[in-house]
Amino acid sequence: MPCDSHAQTGRYGDLRLSLSLLIAIALLLAVAVGALIVRRVGLAAQAEGLAERYRAVDQGSARARLQHPVVDLAHCIGCGLCVEACPEEGVLEMVHGQALVVHGARCVGHARCAEACPVGALAVTLGDLSQRDDIPALTPDLEAVGSPGLFLAGEVTGYALIRTAIAQGSSVADAVGRRPRVPEQDKSELDLVIVGAGPAGLACALEARRQGLRFVVLDQATLGGTVASYPRRKLVMTHPVDLPLAGRLDRPTYSKEELMELWERVAAEQELPIETGTRFLGLERHGDSYCVNTDGVQWRARQVCLALGRRGVPRKLGVPGEDLPKVAYSLLDAQSYRGRRILVVGGGDSAIEAALGLAEQEGNEVTLSYRKECFFRLKARNEARITQAIQAGRLVVLFSSQVRSIHADHVELTVGEEQTRLPLPNDEVFIFAGGEAPMELLRRSGVSFDVDPHSLPELAGRGKGLLAALGSALALVMGALAWVLIFREYYMAAPALRASLPDHALLRPSRGVGLAFGIAAALLLVINLSYLARRSLRIPLAWGSLQRWMSAHVATGIACLVIALLHSALTPLQTVGGHALWGLALLVVTGAIGRYFYAYVPHAANGRELALEEVRARLREISAEWDRVHRGFAQAAREELDRLALGGRWKGLLGALAGLRERRRIRRRLEQEARRADLSEDQLLATLELTRRASRAALAAAHYEELRGLMASWRYLHRWVALAVVLLVAAHVVTAFRYAELFGGGS
Repeated sequence: MPCDSHAQTGRYGDLRLSLSLLIAIALLLAVAVGALIVRRVGLAAQAEGLAERYRAVDQGSARARLQHPVVDLAHCIGCGLCVEACPEEGVLEMVHGQALVVHGARCVGHARCAEACPVGALAVTLGDLSQRDDIPALTPDLEAVGSPGLFLAGEVTGYALIRTAIAQGSSVADAVGRRPRVPEQDKSELDLVIVGAGPAGLACALEARRQGLRFVVLDQATLGGTVASYPRRKLVMTHPVDLPLAGRLDRPTYSKEELMELWERVAAEQELPIETGTRFLGLERHGDSYCVNTDGVQWRARQVCLALGRRGVPRKLGVPGEDLPKVAYSLLDAQSYRGRRILVVGGGDSAIEAALGLAEQEGNEVTLSYRKECFFRLKARNEARITQAIQAGRLVVLFSSQVRSIHADHVELTVGEEQTRLPLPNDEVFIFAGGEAPMELLRRSGVSFDVDPHSLPELAGRGKGLLAALGSALALVMGALAWVLIFREYYMAAPALRASLPDHALLRPSRGVGLAFGIAAALLLVINLSYLARRSLRIPLAWGSLQRWMSAHVATGIACLVIALLHSALTPLQTVGGHALWGLALLVVTGAIGRYFYAYVPHAANGRELALEEVRARLREISAEWDRVHRGFAQAAREELDRLALGGRWKGLLGALAGLRERRRIRRRLEQEARRADLSEDQLLATLELTRRASRAALAAAHYEELRGLMASWRYLHRWVALAVVLLVAAHVVTAFRYAELFGGGS
């Protein structure tokens, strides 16, 4: 019987061991399958994002004319907060674990992406100004270079967002307020003349009122500037902003009517001296003052703020019949037009919104004419709305079309490359072709447009937080070393002998300074983890910049480890507290990998993507010459190169290697087609070289992507280690409270 009992116990033991092994295998397989699914989903999203980037480059929407985000891939850690923070869909996407600008033309300058970046690797700045002559040269105080006392604010500076205009207007008045005032007895001269009563001019006026300045506001139209000409009920993105003397506008959106009502009320309450219906003709400098010329009164002031906007006079098409009464350049109320045959000219957001608003009115037949082949600078929501309207048949869009003449009952257009004449029955024409910016007027007034590119905002905050964090951590470590040297007799002694030393009561983990070290380490851990709450977009905790929080996260993580070591008296035991200390060390290591070392591999992968873009751009340049004679081959070459760039890459490195044969086949087919098209030897060699470069760059990108995918596991490890450390520290604190008296010498 005992033998049977032992045999049965052995069988149960073997069964439990086998069952445990099966469970372990199942768990490992489940983790592997889950990781593979996540990886496949990530690769699919990445492929879609990169293909969208290629489409944006082809359409011309990859870069904006004015402000757009710039990502420093060498420092981007791939947290994705900038993509989540951007309110405009499609501007940024995650590619190879880093942020990549896709539709830069959709950026309107919110700069939330830059605010959300914890490492300062992103900035919203002006685009390439090498070919631009309409961006004014300004000092950091928004003062025109070479014209002391002449300031610019708002859209005329190149930044179009209302929030930015308000901030700039307030900044100008603040700068003027710090300068010497005009003596009160001099009634003929003001401290400040503000030209323009839009968001920038209004904010400047309110801040000037708060500063106690003597000023006047001039505008050729009415209060509100460009916003006053927006269509009814148009939503205006403001983002929370402080308006001087009015308080905080904390709602994410306001309608045009709400914003205008607010501005009119504030202007009346503060009794702002606003002169509307006054046209600005220019200014002249006389000594230390300016003479501001208008079509009425001449004003003298020590300083001038030009908040004119960029639209100026509406741009006309220059076609016969454009002076007919039925032609308009703005739309205030779409509901006023019903049962009309309407033509909207333009392809920007204003034209799209007008066409959509008119198409919603009963009986209207709306046609949109756009001179290009497709829309490329639309906000994502407008692009989606116009696509739905076209599919539903609510309006007609004529791409590659131009108005040739306007008549009382119809409009003559040409459509397509063949310039086919199309007479379109018509009752109303709305032209949204932008405006003629008042640049010549500004030049005559003393504004220079010779911008030094080095003076533009750069990623100035990059690296400063890191230096401060590591510098603070180094100072703490040096202090800890000094502390250990002072009490070296205790710390160098064997743990069993420390209880007999006089410093034991002071330095042991459960009493005195040793206990204080433990409490400080726990508090630092709480502060360190509060970074997670600050970076979450779902938690309304906006105190301090995220970059400073990231720096504090780094500094407190290292400090927590150092102080916890002192708490353990440099001798962590095989206890819950000892395990928490080793977990904390692992947490710091994984954090360092993520913050500093991980960025290299995604940067290398995205560098290969940029090389591919250069190849595609070069092919477009070469094929532009072929289009006239070898159009079919040029189109085939572009398609084949895209296949080389994208084909097989998102199946992992093995898929990319397996696709080498297909790549060789594509190159041979291109060579054969090139010879059939009778390309010259130089053109043939150039084409083959481009295909080789594309193939090498695509393979390198796939290689780096596999390595990046492997290294990306640090992020999950970092998070799970953090959770484990929190649990271990909590268990250690509970244990210390319960057993401190009994095991006072332990850690």
